Amino acid sequence: MQFAKRLEKIPPYLFAQIDRKREELVAKGVDIINMGVGDPDKPTPPRIVRAMQDALDDPSTHNYPPYQGTKEYRQAAAQWMERRFGVAGLNPDTEVVSSIGSKEAIHNTFLAFVEPGDYSIIPDPGYPVYRTATIFAGGEPYPMPLNPENGFLPDLSAIPPEIAERAKLLWINYPNNPTGAVASLEFFAELVEFCRRYEILLCHDHAYSEMAYDGYKPPSVLQVPGAKDVAIEFHSLSKSYNMMGWRVGFVVGNATGIKGLTQVKSNIDSGVFKAIQRSAIVAMSTPEAALQEVISVYQQRRDVVIAGLQSLGWPLEPPKATLYVWVPVPKGKTSAEFVTLLLEKCGIIVPPGNGYGTYGEGYFRIALTISAERLQEGIERMRAAGIRYS
Repeated sequence: MQFAKRLEKIPPYLFAQIDRKREELVAKGVDIINMGVGDPDKPTPPRIVRAMQDALDDPSTHNYPPYQGTKEYRQAAAQWMERRFGVAGLNPDTEVVSSIGSKEAIHNTFLAFVEPGDYSIIPDPGYPVYRTATIFAGGEPYPMPLNPENGFLPDLSAIPPEIAERAKLLWINYPNNPTGAVASLEFFAELVEFCRRYEILLCHDHAYSEMAYDGYKPPSVLQVPGAKDVAIEFHSLSKSYNMMGWRVGFVVGNATGIKGLTQVKSNIDSGVFKAIQRSAIVAMSTPEAALQEVISVYQQRRDVVIAGLQSLGWPLEPPKATLYVWVPVPKGKTSAEFVTLLLEKCGIIVPPGNGYGTYGEGYFRIALTISAERLQEGIERMRAAGIRYS
């Protein structure tokens, strides 16, 4: 048997590799501090679990769901967008579709719009699925460098017109994974105008919309006047409501974008279990005070990591959002060399920046998804091993 040639262009998934390495070391008795994967360690809130239990007792949830999501779920998503961002008037029938988390919807959007010879314009560094899904669809990924000098925002003027004219999709992700950068409505307006000019579908991966600190509230690209003409936005309940394994989210915005995604999904999956959709409706009604209790835990962890790395010489500012801290490696080392050093000297697992793209070289990413005590222990292991920034 022989693999399809497209797999030759796709490396093993970064986090699958990290997980295998962790299992190998644990089997050898190594006490591993895993700062690698953005998998929140807190349980799903009890009120959401209770809603799931009640839904399971209702036999009407046991059959196939509508492919695009139940009417009630799509209405709840539209209402959440209005409450959270002031984005009013989303049509639940044509401008909202349920998703199995974000990852599958992101991948399936490429299948809906990208053909051989087309470009997808993607951030670099960025979520690896943007690149691999382009390749699966037969397209060509065109990287937009995210550099610290520009606040990890892409320079749209650097995209050649001949690339833009052949691009079907342009992807953004703010708050950003892996850099933790945020974007303003003014920048979103520039993106909307760029995509309107070149007839590109603007895709905003907004998985970290609620994971923000110090009172900051990330905006939606759909708040830009006219954005719905060219943009769709991807939301996931995984991080915001500690529902990682539940695999539920939604996509909203441009009706053509939603129609294309829905057509692909209806031929690939059979929708989200109705009981999970009912639970997600309850999650979206979580009071702000309860959500902030969760956020305060991650903010405390962020502060532990920033203060600890600063004490070791790292010139860092605390990120305003996401579950991550994007950290430069010490001079004279590559990303791979430094993460290997952390593993061998300290028993710490972190992903190298170049796992997120060429422009991620020179960085590594810390996930705030373990306790503050374990994060502090990691800092002390680095201190004891003589690891400093300079």
